[in-house]
Amino acid sequence: MTRNLLEPPETLLPESPEAQSALDAGTDPAKVAAQHPAFSAAWAALAQAALDSGEHIAAYAYARTGYHRGLDALRKAGWKGFGPVPWRHEPNRGVLRSVACLAKAAEGIGETEEYERCRQLLEDSDPASLEATGLA
Repeated sequence: MTRNLLEPPETLLPESPEAQSALDAGTDPAKVAAQHPAFSAAWAALAQAALDSGEHIAAYAYARTGYHRGLDALRKAGWKGFGPVPWRHEPNRGVLRSVACLAKAAEGIGETEEYERCRQLLEDSDPASLEATGLA
């Protein structure tokens, strides 16, 4: 794959093996979030569960937490607020899922600008994230 030298490099978040293992093992995402509050994937799981239950306000709050914790992690990894955040890199999926859940929850409460902003962030980060999260 050829990289455009005018664009920033891909941002790849570090792995969180303990938190990911707990989530993969079926540990309650609330417990994982409490033990690993910077782990966006736990917040995304909580947001998705709330969306699945029709609880758009709770989903919005969980997703916003995952989104902000994810932005902190991305910045720490060198992201400057733009540039590729590839879906194929598993540790990036927690923040990308949080952004997608935030978009869905925002849409559910009529927050159209927030929905569009989040959808654009996903498209700019990696268009594959739109398909993977059901926003394509």
